[in-house]
Amino acid sequence: MNKDQIKGVAKDMSGKVQESAGKLVGNREQQAKGLLKQAHGKAEKKIGDAKQIIKNAISKH
Repeated sequence: MNKDQIKGVAKDMSGKVQESAGKLVGNREQQAKGLLKQAHGKAEKKIGDAKQIIKNAISKH
């Protein structure tokens, strides 16, 4: 795993916690922020995945 993948997963998990906390207390703003953080985390992980694929492809040649 590279740093982008790790940061992405961590951000996604943090967003899930924030969304759940928002639901628990009835705060829609925190729910929305949590969902946004999850989306950013998933995107960051995808970038890391792409970098890893490229790195693996280069190392095979």
